[in-house]
Amino acid sequence: MEGTNRSHIKPGIRVRIVLKKDQRTGALTEGVVKDILTNSSTHPHGIKVRLQDGAVGRVKEIISASL
Repeated sequence: MEGTNRSHIKPGIRVRIVLKKDQRTGALTEGVVKDILTNSSTHPHGIKVRLQDGAVGRVKEIISASL
């Protein structure tokens, strides 16, 4: 599932994000959502989140809806 819709993303779900430094290469980082940083309901490049390890990026894939 894509990460462009805020209603699909909740704290505690496992996602793959693209970090700002990896936007050119498209390298993905996997982790668990801690905070949702985007306020709008959708974003064409993905909803911005903070992972539990502190990494911030835009959601490209939702892996699982629960831990």
